[in-house]
Amino acid sequence: VFLQDPNVQACRSLTRIVCSGEALPAEAAQQVFKHLPGAGLYNLYGPTEAAIDVTHWTCRDDDRHSVPIGRPIANLRTYVLDANLQPLPVGVVGELYLAGEGLARGYHQRPALTAERFVVDPFVAGQRMYRTGDLARFGQAGEIEYAGRIDHQVKIRGLRIELGEIEARLVEHPQVREAVVVATGTGAQQMLVGYLVGDGALVL
Repeated sequence: VFLQDPNVQACRSLTRIVCSGEALPAEAAQQVFKHLPGAGLYNLYGPTEAAIDVTHWTCRDDDRHSVPIGRPIANLRTYVLDANLQPLPVGVVGELYLAGEGLARGYHQRPALTAERFVVDPFVAGQRMYRTGDLARFGQAGEIEYAGRIDHQVKIRGLRIELGEIEARLVEHPQVREAVVVATGTGAQQMLVGYLVGDGALVL
């Protein structure tokens, strides 16, 4: 909303914009570079269970189709693991785990949920790590790319489909500003439906 204000370019004294709490669309980042070239843009990520923000990325005016969540801040570690808690190679999507000094002790008076979400760190003796429920992958330079939520995964005709992955591909189109994909129907009639917000010139 801020970037859509017709007078946003007049904010010449703005030098730093920090985004956190929601995925930062690449289109929004490009609008910052276009209208506020003097402002630095920073993308932060992190759940409450790990001291709010745990990774950071200094955004760049490049041709990326998505904005990375970056690398861990000091005293924290990040892993992208498969279902067997094995590290995944660059480019392969898995669950994002967090470890280090920023982790909470657990959930108040909820020992079962604490045991489910805070698990033994197999890489550092005596340490724990937190299962975020977020899907991610490592980029070629070691940066983390957010890929959606595990609970947004659906199964259609025996195939597991990550809705966030489809949404990410849709918003790569230059005329698509936002996208949401949902599964509808049951049994053989189940199908995916995508909803798009265009830039005004989108033709379907």
